[in-house]
Amino acid sequence: MSKRVLQGVVVSSKGDKTVVVKVERRIMDPVYKKFIRRSKKYHAHDEQNAHKEGDIVRIEEARPISKLKRWVVLGAAS
Repeated sequence: MSKRVLQGVVVSSKGDKTVVVKVERRIMDPVYKKFIRRSKKYHAHDEQNAHKEGDIVRIEEARPISKLKRWVVLGAAS
């Protein structure tokens, strides 16, 4: 079974070896048939503290690293 990979924008890099990534997705409203943007924030492990706010990164599912971290940063999205 493959691990999920998501792409998003780093909104916080204040924690040590941790970044908060905001992932947006578009869903269609069932009544009005318009696309709505929904977003969710994920805490991801960044071993080298390489990424800063505003960077577009890809994150991958991982084993639990801490209370909130269940994702690992793969690198910058191309």
